[in-house]
Amino acid sequence: MHEKWPWILMSFVTIILMQPSVIEAGSENRNIPFRSKQGSSLGLTLKESVLKALEGNLDIIISRQTRDTHLSNILFEQAQFDPTVKLSSRYDRNVRPLNRPIFGFAGVSGGSEPDNIDQNDINVRLGLTQKLLTGGQFDFALDFTRNSVAGQTSFLFNPSYTNSLSLNFSQPLLQNFGSKINAIQIHIARNASKNEHYTFLNQVLSVINNVEQTYWELVFTREHERVAKATLRAAQELWSTNRAKVKSGVMAEVEALQAQAGVASRLEQVLIAQKAVNDQEDKLRHLFNPSEIELNNNITVIAIDTPTQKASTHTPKQALTTALLKHPEVLQAQKQIETGILNTRLAKNQLLPSLSLEGGIGLSGLGNRVRDTLDRTTSSDFYNFGVGLVLSYPLGNRSAQSQYNRRVLEANQAAASSQRVRQQIIINTKEAVRRIHTDFKRISTTSAARQLANKQLKAEEERLHLGSSTTRLVLEFQSDLAVARRNELRAILDYNQSLANLRKITANSLEHYHIVLE
Repeated sequence: MHEKWPWILMSFVTIILMQPSVIEAGSENRNIPFRSKQGSSLGLTLKESVLKALEGNLDIIISRQTRDTHLSNILFEQAQFDPTVKLSSRYDRNVRPLNRPIFGFAGVSGGSEPDNIDQNDINVRLGLTQKLLTGGQFDFALDFTRNSVAGQTSFLFNPSYTNSLSLNFSQPLLQNFGSKINAIQIHIARNASKNEHYTFLNQVLSVINNVEQTYWELVFTREHERVAKATLRAAQELWSTNRAKVKSGVMAEVEALQAQAGVASRLEQVLIAQKAVNDQEDKLRHLFNPSEIELNNNITVIAIDTPTQKASTHTPKQALTTALLKHPEVLQAQKQIETGILNTRLAKNQLLPSLSLEGGIGLSGLGNRVRDTLDRTTSSDFYNFGVGLVLSYPLGNRSAQSQYNRRVLEANQAAASSQRVRQQIIINTKEAVRRIHTDFKRISTTSAARQLANKQLKAEEERLHLGSSTTRLVLEFQSDLAVARRNELRAILDYNQSLANLRKITANSLEHYHIVLE
């Protein structure tokens, strides 16, 4: 049994090495057509991953609905200046007792029972009310009334028809005067809607950044798995060579045992690397908001895109200018300042006395026919008009004064918050640019370190072949090469993740992927 277990280990290692590895840059597998929904593999480019996440992300759906809700608030504020039409009709019958006879009735009634008057009225009214952006309001009304009294009367017309046209208006002259004051609530609603849009945009940028970071982390774990398997193959070849030398009597058995221990150690690293790949696949798929059934399926996600190693042309000045112009948090802070100024202006206006100009004008007509009534109404023989001023002012005016003080404090707070946001964006942008330049330099340094580690390993393997080295040293140099490869890969992927982070700060992610928000 002691003689067979190395072969069992060798077979298990072979099975491990046959598992799918990462797609190498420039290899023939670059365009693998993995698109089957029912298959066990799913190949995705970075842009496809971004679009897939944006379509199903629950936070984006909620943020979009909140933004649309605030859009309706703009219409609500604008609707206050929409005209209102009112049409009403009414029929009244009034039979009243009389304590005296009415001239024109059939003489003077005797006895103890009072006479009565039976009056019937039909009224139709059409009205129009309009609130003006200047703060004023006018009411226009057209009234038509038919009146009839039962029995003999001395009225000129019975039944009679009465028409009246009236126009009443009021206009504030101090408090609530002018379009700038009365349109403030509309501007505040627009700012609130803009803020929600910037919140929505910030959520979109965060989702894109999360996908980018996770996507490149998946690339890293797959490449790390490939490096671990390559290291395992090297240890396996060393073990096989040493066993052959031991059998031929040119090498001590301890060298074979050391190589065998190296294979076992490398196998553990491969298993850990495979677990990391599976974990990263689940993280990326989770960003797509899949169903529970889809999430339970074991699907191999293949990252088709390869990381870039091209030098970035971003400068701190350019990045800062873009970030301060486009970052959603900066734009939100600016809108908060605008809202604070508008609220302060409105509160200051409420400190003024309430002085209103009020007036009205009307025309009326009377006749026994509708046509006669209309003619007399338009003849302007019967009219009325009036105008006046109404002044009111609460003594002390403490309510308006306290509200104004509060709005001033809120405006100052918004200005301070904006300054804090801009400072933080400046710090984050400068750090992001520095990280990009540092990570790019790391690519060349780690590449040189990997090349040197490879040369050292080759030299040590040659020394072992000549009998002037040991298996332990060769295994150590193999580990050094694996670490150097991992460091180089980490530098490349860190560089790509840093580019993605800067795109989020400067709000250029949508332009980078040619995405337009509806």
